[in-house]
Amino acid sequence: MPQPRLARLPDAHYALQDYLADYLRGVTDQWLVIAPTANPAMLEIFRDRDRLPYRELVPWAGEFAGKYLTAATEVLRLTGDKALHATLRHFVRELTALQAEDGYLGPWPRDYRLTGRAPQLERGTWDAWGHYHLLLGLLTWHGETGDELALDCAKRIGDLFCAKFLGAGVEWAQPRLVDTGSTEMNLAPVHGLALLYGVTGEQRYLTLALQVVDEFAAREPDDQPLAGDYLHAALAGTEFYATPKPRWESLHPILGLVELYYITGDERFRQAFEHWWWSIVKLDRHNNGGFSSGEQAQGNPYHPGAIETCCTIAWIALSVEMLRLTGDARVADELELSTINSVVGLHSVTGRWATYDTPMDGVRKASAHDIVFQARAGSPELNCCSVNAARGFGLLSAWGVMQDDEGLVINWYGAGAVTARLPSGATIRLVQMTDYPRSGEVRIQVECQEQRPVVLKLRIPQWSAQSTVLLNGHPVVGVQPGSYLRLEHTWAADDVLTLTLDLALHYWVGEQECAGLTSIYRGPVLLTYDRRFNALDPHALPALDARQLRGQASPWTGWLPPLLLLAFPTADGSTIHLCDFGSAGEGGTPYRSWLPVGHVEPTPFGPAHLLRSGRKEGDA
Repeated sequence: MPQPRLARLPDAHYALQDYLADYLRGVTDQWLVIAPTANPAMLEIFRDRDRLPYRELVPWAGEFAGKYLTAATEVLRLTGDKALHATLRHFVRELTALQAEDGYLGPWPRDYRLTGRAPQLERGTWDAWGHYHLLLGLLTWHGETGDELALDCAKRIGDLFCAKFLGAGVEWAQPRLVDTGSTEMNLAPVHGLALLYGVTGEQRYLTLALQVVDEFAAREPDDQPLAGDYLHAALAGTEFYATPKPRWESLHPILGLVELYYITGDERFRQAFEHWWWSIVKLDRHNNGGFSSGEQAQGNPYHPGAIETCCTIAWIALSVEMLRLTGDARVADELELSTINSVVGLHSVTGRWATYDTPMDGVRKASAHDIVFQARAGSPELNCCSVNAARGFGLLSAWGVMQDDEGLVINWYGAGAVTARLPSGATIRLVQMTDYPRSGEVRIQVECQEQRPVVLKLRIPQWSAQSTVLLNGHPVVGVQPGSYLRLEHTWAADDVLTLTLDLALHYWVGEQECAGLTSIYRGPVLLTYDRRFNALDPHALPALDARQLRGQASPWTGWLPPLLLLAFPTADGSTIHLCDFGSAGEGGTPYRSWLPVGHVEPTPFGPAHLLRSGRKEGDA
């Protein structure tokens, strides 16, 4: 059977520094460790499912515990934080104790389990969706800790799905999962079932997952589609925004396709998955690395609709799987773009809150402001985004440093160290000494126990037109943008790689709603106007001249310093200060990432270039 080209490093130990370490510490101490006790109804809704009066819940209330567990466990993989580990261990024990005798672990009354209905709601429930996120969280925790209690709980969820839905559509003695409604959400268990099969080898989980793939193509009696038909529509070349179910939740059923490809070897699953990824990056990934406009694909990266946190997190998860599948360095570029700009930008600097919408231009508000309607007694801080946001940081554990069948692949550049075990059993430690992305120089000290050649591969970003690599001061040849540089060397304790990336400005010229405006990038960083750093107000921004843009570092001694702040002369002789997108709007001030810039020569970067060049999936 096919295998991923790249894989997450098992048992890797990260010791991250600089701004990323600050965010991880904040989100751990100020949110993840305290969220369950500050919001006890995250679990109490399961205990109360059959009690009267029924709780007033949103249709997706069952997802909160699973999303929280997934995000927190992935952050734990980066930090090893003891307090977080203790919190999650206790959380899992409390959660699994609330599972019903038939395996049900949702918030809805007995007669309505996995039906898509509930007596206290006029609209349908996302009950299968909630169980999917619990499956994902339990399997992630089990994979990290080996906790058999979590695996047993996950298996009982899988058994419940099989008891209720396996064989449906054949004998018609049972309902189909697709008939529970809200199909872009309630078909997501196809991904969880495929993962569960991978852990247990139980055939029934795979059989039901393949049955759900068939249900992707289900139609109403009047021939209207019930679901997104994620397999056949992709093979027919349909763009994601043009499908019947272009909401962001559809990315989770699509994740099931790539897992089923590894299990079955069916090339159609791989082709469909790759097609959807390329469709989104070409047509719906915004300049800040976020995904969705108004919670769905629009086929227009300039659309001003809300860029929901959950949508961006799902996009990053999809991109991690695309990177594993293809080993394409350009996918890692996309992950870096989304992490440095959107993931940082959707978090408060303390880690205490996250946004619902992180717009390209606008203001940054806590999700508790935008989607406060999801708050309930006992869970005043819970909403779909608050429990999910930290996963954007945590997923770095899956792609920052990876392994292939030759050695290690370095995707993430930033201060800190990672210690990993090679397939031979020897330990290797990679220490990055850098203030990247403020500057373009990354020094990597390689410490390896093995006295034999070990292969390291360095990501050379697509945007870095002129990159250099030195090994112990000697130039290395073969450095190409948008690829990996392969280095085979017998590493000694004092060996140092020096990677110098080209931080020359590059541009994305806007179209449609952003016509006449341009996004400016310095390396992976989207440069952004924030009123907090400027005397100029956003409605009166003067034009910049790309021929004269030479940003100078501008020290900031005030409150909440940005990661990066540069001063640029404007065409009228004044000065504008641009910061990194992740820092923009932290103080509640308006910001702009689409700016008036004259004399721009667009460089090969971003989905606009991919479209104009006619580049196809898989092209080098």
